[in-house]
Amino acid sequence: MIRILTSCLALANRLDWLPPLLMRLFVGYFFFETGWGKIHNLDAFAERFAGWGIPYPYFNAMLSAYTELVGGALIVAGLLTRIVAIPLIINMLVAIVTVKFVSVSSVNDFVELDEPLYLLSFFWLMLSGPGVVSLDFFLARAVGIRDWAWGSGTRAQGT
Repeated sequence: MIRILTSCLALANRLDWLPPLLMRLFVGYFFFETGWGKIHNLDAFAERFAGWGIPYPYFNAMLSAYTELVGGALIVAGLLTRIVAIPLIINMLVAIVTVKFVSVSSVNDFVELDEPLYLLSFFWLMLSGPGVVSLDFFLARAVGIRDWAWGSGTRAQGT
């Protein structure tokens, strides 16, 4: 039994590159796609912002849409991942506070929202990094950065 557990743990260690890649691909693509849709229907998106009482609705709708489009694309590629996660976190915080909280009356209501899960996904990517299957990792290696925490164990840190 211990041998099976040891083998499973060894396999999990060899696959430690997979979770950040899958997270980036899924969440990044989702935000790229929603940003694309919002940019191509910016007037309607700005009207929703105005209805929610968000100041400067057209500017803020454009800012939110481009944050999602460009941020989503960069997250998918794993380029500037930790940096671009910050405006995406802010985008989700604004959505939660200005739009979603009005319909929340309990903890159950809150945990059923999508936005906190996206916020936590970006927070995890910001702290853990994009993983070794990312442009960030390859660019860092190309310029000689070896001791960067890529969120995938000591193999990624050059040891």
